[in-house]
Amino acid sequence: MNLLFDFTADKEAKTIHITREFAADLDLVWDAFTKPEILIQWTAPKPFRAHIKEMDFREGGRCLTAMISPENVYHWSLAKYIKIEPKTSFLSRNSFCDENGNNLNDHFSMTTTSFKPGPELTTVYVEKKFDDLSIFEMMVSRGFKEGTAAGFSNLDEYLLTLVTHK
Repeated sequence: MNLLFDFTADKEAKTIHITREFAADLDLVWDAFTKPEILIQWTAPKPFRAHIKEMDFREGGRCLTAMISPENVYHWSLAKYIKIEPKTSFLSRNSFCDENGNNLNDHFSMTTTSFKPGPELTTVYVEKKFDDLSIFEMMVSRGFKEGTAAGFSNLDEYLLTLVTHK
């Protein structure tokens, strides 16, 4: 099955738009994005690994994660959950940080992740709006598209094991 992956970068708006289909129902896809025990299994593009130090998925909560390189270097990021509409969307403020969640600089992105169920697929829409053009350009030029696509492929593999065993 060919699943849609559309990635567009709008430099003028400092915004990345991603649309991705997943061959699973909304409940499974929502859980994959919102439960740490599942999120850790797919979010890191290989050969990186993901580490979730803490995750409190509620409005006002936060998720402190790291992508760990093959050289064992941790790249930390923090998502603060601002608005959650269960099984519909969530809005987060994202930044790079240290292992304690202290921001490395004043820059951030606002990310809206939305879910649309279909008869056989669930479509996820991600809108990532950056406050600073240099951070937007860094993300676009340093593999964010490829890393996101690889992570979503990992999620496809995870979801396939669940759908097959239902």
